[in-house]
Amino acid sequence: MATLKEIAQQAGVSLSTVSRVLNDDPSISVKAETRHAIFEIAEKLQYRTTRSRKETPATSYQFLARFGYPEAVEINDPYYLSIRYGIELQCKKVNIQLTRQYDAFEQPVPDGIDGVILVGVRPENDSALKITGKKNTLPIVCVDYQHDEFDCVYTDLARICQHAIDYFMQQGHQRIGFIGGQDAGKTIDVRESAFLEYGRSRKVVNAGDIYRGDFSSASGYRLAKQMLEEEYPKAFLVASDSIAIGVLRALHESNIRIPEDLSMISINDIPTARFTFPPLSTFRLESELMGIQAVNLLSDQIRDERRIPLCMTIPATLKHRGTT
Repeated sequence: MATLKEIAQQAGVSLSTVSRVLNDDPSISVKAETRHAIFEIAEKLQYRTTRSRKETPATSYQFLARFGYPEAVEINDPYYLSIRYGIELQCKKVNIQLTRQYDAFEQPVPDGIDGVILVGVRPENDSALKITGKKNTLPIVCVDYQHDEFDCVYTDLARICQHAIDYFMQQGHQRIGFIGGQDAGKTIDVRESAFLEYGRSRKVVNAGDIYRGDFSSASGYRLAKQMLEEEYPKAFLVASDSIAIGVLRALHESNIRIPEDLSMISINDIPTARFTFPPLSTFRLESELMGIQAVNLLSDQIRDERRIPLCMTIPATLKHRGTT
């Protein structure tokens, strides 16, 4: 049987940290990636806490998590990886069995599923669920998408865009650009539409200063190269840190000083954001918490037989670093 010492050695942390994390000590503060690593190593070594050895409660529910993208997306976008981790972490904590499906909205829902967590997709686009208002029979929680008819957990991206524009205006910028992405076959990203609408109302944004590709660093690099060939704004909101990393590379290659020549704010606060040059100023999204609260909402909905949908907004925090 594995020991705490073995887990601590593999995770590169202290024995006490491993013990407190595995026993859900609420007073401990560790990075999400460290917590994730400890649980992964413990699972690989088949470690069981003293409490779990004494009693193994019966599984209360079986949940299905359906992700609106291929699994490979998580490799380049830690935002979605963190949401999934939060879902898995909370299901494990409250002993809920979890089934995962990626980019599979034509596949049938497996038998025995008590509720569904939809991540990054509109419920009406999931044909397998046959969601037609009151005809739907499965409890549902939407993550990363706001819906009036179903429980949802999301971050108010429109408010983030407004905050970024207000901040740049306070710094004296009167022309602000946007570099974003769009998933294949989907509508315009809410960040882009909210940025354009609010920016136009403040008379600091026009459609010509919006650059759109996908959500990869390579796309950010290409869009920034395109932007540099034109007369460009001196302040930009970038839709994600992954895109911003590519933008930074293009700016460095063109000897653009940051933030002296161009200021930039991105969204997500992935771990890499602190180690770019200069470090990214970015809005921190509590994506792991979104996954955790999705499990809680779905559990409550089933247990209480609640029919009134609840919406939970997870706040974001602007982390000022070297790009502003």
